[in-house]
Amino acid sequence: QVQPVESGGGSVQAGGSLRLSCVVSDYSYCRYDMSWYRQAPGNEREFVSSIAIDGVTTYADSVKGRFTISQDIAENTVFLRMNSLKPEDTAMYYCQANKSPRGDISCRRRLGAWGQGTLVTVSS
Repeated sequence: QVQPVESGGGSVQAGGSLRLSCVVSDYSYCRYDMSWYRQAPGNEREFVSSIAIDGVTTYADSVKGRFTISQDIAENTVFLRMNSLKPEDTAMYYCQANKSPRGDISCRRRLGAWGQGTLVTVSS
């Protein structure tokens, strides 16, 4: 599997919470840095959050304090916990492997690949 597989999206009211999951093959071996992005209708895809293999995290200003990224390396999974959701968080959410210290082609081929995304809809 080259593309990551995202899940966990849904429809919630403003103020609600969701937890997104992203499964990427060989995460533990390839030691990927991972990122979440989102794309709202009519907008460009934008960065949401990232987590390095050593656990260092970054967030877009728009989600700081509300979203939390985490990883379960043994389960090849990255999570995005989203609290205090706002209508402007409505978007398709995607994850991506950005970086790997491994030179194996099996690891390199997943860098930059997009999954099918998972849709988050927040109503006011």
